[in-house]
Amino acid sequence: MYRIDLLNKISKKGLSLFTEKYEYRTDIPDPDGILVRSKEMKEMTLPSSLKAIARAGAGVNNIPIDKCSEKGIVVFNTPGANANGVKELVLLGMLLASRKVVDGIAWAKGLVGEGDKVPDLIEKGKSKFGGTEILGKKLGVVGLGAIGTMVANAAEGLGMSVWGYDPYLSIEAAWRLSRNTKKAPSLDKLLSECDFISLHVPQNKDTKGFINTDKFAVMKKGAVILNFARGGLVDTPSLKKAIADGIVACYVTDFPDEEIIKTDKVIAIPHLGASTEESEENCAIMATMQLMGFLENGNIKNSVNFPECALDRSGKVRLTISNKNEPGMIEKITRLLADNKLNIADMINKSKGNIAYNIIDVEGDINTDLVKKIQSIDGVVAVRVI
Repeated sequence: MYRIDLLNKISKKGLSLFTEKYEYRTDIPDPDGILVRSKEMKEMTLPSSLKAIARAGAGVNNIPIDKCSEKGIVVFNTPGANANGVKELVLLGMLLASRKVVDGIAWAKGLVGEGDKVPDLIEKGKSKFGGTEILGKKLGVVGLGAIGTMVANAAEGLGMSVWGYDPYLSIEAAWRLSRNTKKAPSLDKLLSECDFISLHVPQNKDTKGFINTDKFAVMKKGAVILNFARGGLVDTPSLKKAIADGIVACYVTDFPDEEIIKTDKVIAIPHLGASTEESEENCAIMATMQLMGFLENGNIKNSVNFPECALDRSGKVRLTISNKNEPGMIEKITRLLADNKLNIADMINKSKGNIAYNIIDVEGDINTDLVKKIQSIDGVVAVRVI
C-alpha cells in the first residue's frame, strides 16, 4: 500500500486515478509521496519514508529542491497542464492594459445613485478611458516554453507582430511555434522594439530581478510589461522608477505584493493564472500519473531535480538507485549484483547535473543484505526494490 499525503485540495479527477494500492488523505503518517499545490514546504521536516513530491503546477518555489535532491526525493511538476489557462489570462491582461477597462468599470460603479442621469454621465465621461488596439502592435515573448509558445501563437492570431527570445528553445517548442514568430537576436533588441513584453521564464538565482534598471534603459518608451511567470523576475524599485519616467505605461502581474499593489499604473491580479477548473484538473491528473509511475515502476517524467528516465519491465525484480554523478558508480553497483549471481535483464542510466539515476531489472530476488551493501557504496543516495 502506497501512502500519499495531500498538502492542498487536489482535484477529484486526479485523485480518482489512484487504485486500491493507494491510501491518500491530509496529514497521513509516513507517506511515500506528497501531492501539493501552493503550500510552503521549505520549513517542513521531510519524513524518511518520503520518495517523491508531485507539484500540481509548474512552479516549484515552495519546495526545498536541494534538500530533496540530497535525500534522493524526486520532485515532479506539471509543465503545460495549466498552459491554456495562463495563456488566456495573459491575453486578457494585455487587453486590460490597452483599453483602461479596469478604471472604466470602477468609475461606472461610482455612478450608483445618479438614477436617470447615468446614461448621459456615461457618455460624457467615457473619453477619460480611451485606449489603443493591439492589432498591429509588437509583442515580445521572453521564454518560449509551453505557455510562452501558446501566447505567441494566440497573439499572432489576433493580428499582432510577435518576437520571441529564448536561448534554450527546445526542439519540441520550436515545432509548436508559428513560423511567423520573429526570432529576436538578443533580449535587449526585443525590449527596444516591442510594445508589449510578456515574461515566461522560471525564477531562479540567474533570473531573479533580471528586468532591472539596465533593461528598462533599453526598453521602448510606453511599453506594457506582462508578468505571469513569477513576481521576482522584475526588480520593483527599478520598475517604479521606469513607470514614473514613462518608460513603462502599465505593469500587469499575477504575483502582486504590497509594494506593487500601491503603485500607480499597475494591474494586480491575485494569482489567477491556473485558477480554472480545467487547469486544476489537468495538473492533478498529470501529477497523480507521474507519482504513480514512479512509485510503481521507478519511471521519472517531468522531474525538476532528477533526469527523465523510463524503462519497460523485463525482469523479475526492479532495482532503482539514485547516486552522485561520479565515474565508476555503475561498475560498483553491477559488480555487487554479479557477486550475488543476479543476471541483469535490462537497465538504463541517466544523469542530470550532479545526480544520476539507474533502473535495473534483474532475474532473481534481491535480499535485504544486498540492498544494504548497495546503499553503503560511497555516493549512493537512495535504493528501492520494486
